[in-house]
Amino acid sequence: MTGYVSRPPPPAAVEEGDPLFVRAVGRAMAVLSAFHEAEHPLSLTEIARLSDLDRSTTQRLVHTLRKLGYIDRDRHDRGFVPGRRIYDHIFDAMRLDSLVQRAVPYLLELRGTVNERVDLSLLDDLRLLYVSRLQPKREVLHDLMVGLSVPVCSTSGGWAVLSRLPEEEARDLIRRSELQSYTPRTLLDEDAIMEQAAIARERGYAIAKEQLLPGEIGIAAAVTDAAGRPVGGVTITALLSDWTPEEFERSVAPPLMRTVRALSRS
Repeated sequence: MTGYVSRPPPPAAVEEGDPLFVRAVGRAMAVLSAFHEAEHPLSLTEIARLSDLDRSTTQRLVHTLRKLGYIDRDRHDRGFVPGRRIYDHIFDAMRLDSLVQRAVPYLLELRGTVNERVDLSLLDDLRLLYVSRLQPKREVLHDLMVGLSVPVCSTSGGWAVLSRLPEEEARDLIRRSELQSYTPRTLLDEDAIMEQAAIARERGYAIAKEQLLPGEIGIAAAVTDAAGRPVGGVTITALLSDWTPEEFERSVAPPLMRTVRALSRS
């Protein structure tokens, strides 16, 4: 299972011109990054190809990372998979992120109010990265996984973030994005996306219908820092078979805005 949007550039892509960049660390991270889009355990040859390294270098790095617990053989010995030590870092990232920690009680209250899926995401350049996903019904693995990323340009959360950026910065983000059609309704035109951002700026939240998945509607508002810059967003997602768009907006927009205002004040 993969996310909706390509992952960040490989570590080697950010090395050029940086005298402090440690190439050995970059290569190790490239090996770990090889698993981002994998659909199955990877062979050594596949890791070398995906990390753009020669086989000898890859073999030494995989051996080292296995010794440290960051790579392992899968349970059926079909190839390599990320090791359990990765979970330690996920836990550290979440427990030390002050926004994630502050958000938990607000998100739980919001979920109890709207009885739909509530997500907290953090802005990471061209994507929104889910760091908390609360689903009271229709639980499926895809909906519960943190770490899944979605494109800024094709989501209510992304439009809400764009609405809080200066216009040129928002347009630059759109132009650097790889726009693709996920459903027949996915917006691919820069001006059309900016129009949704303008609507979100006016009312404080964005609504996206069937942008990533058919039959799905999402409403989101941006969480901002003390300077008013967007750092992420809170999204409520539901099925159009359960709601009309008008009923959905009328019912969930007020509690969504109360939650986001509380988090942004914090």
